[in-house]
Amino acid sequence: MYWRRRLPHWVPDDSIVFVTWRLAGTLPQPLAEIAKASRPGVVFLLHDGELDRAKNGPHWLKDPRIAGLVAEALLHGEANSRLYELYAWAVMPNHVHVVLKPIETLPVIMRWLKAATANRANRLLDRTGSPFWQREYFDRWVRSQKELASVISYVEQNPVAAGLTTCAEEWPWSSAGWKGPVAAAVLPSA
Repeated sequence: MYWRRRLPHWVPDDSIVFVTWRLAGTLPQPLAEIAKASRPGVVFLLHDGELDRAKNGPHWLKDPRIAGLVAEALLHGEANSRLYELYAWAVMPNHVHVVLKPIETLPVIMRWLKAATANRANRLLDRTGSPFWQREYFDRWVRSQKELASVISYVEQNPVAAGLTTCAEEWPWSSAGWKGPVAAAVLPSA
């Protein structure tokens, strides 16, 4: 399936997808190396590194209440709503990485995840009238088992690479370190 907004999105049926989205207001400033990069994967890695190092912009996902509701929404989307099969995920201070196999279309999944989490997060933060998530997201379909292993490792090791923890299993907001109630990840109605 192919659709287009600012970024082109193409996810072949029955594919596993690596998706990243970020908080509104966290767009890293273009760096010379990003401007020179021609391959989308290189551009993504450079942007992601900038998000990991960002001192400016919102970091609402540092709040355990907000990170927890995003984690529970991810689990709910798989276990209860059956929108996708979840392979790996990490909630970072200003962005989220997910590896999943869509059952619904990716735009439906992303619209649900962003709406469900933004509404709840804005209520917890006592924010109104401002977007929580950046509208766009980055996605790449995984083409091989080797790439899948690499992407899962990248996602689960991202908190370590960003200097947030020394061990992936110690980061509480990822599939590597989640200790929450997986089976009981139920969200109330929006």
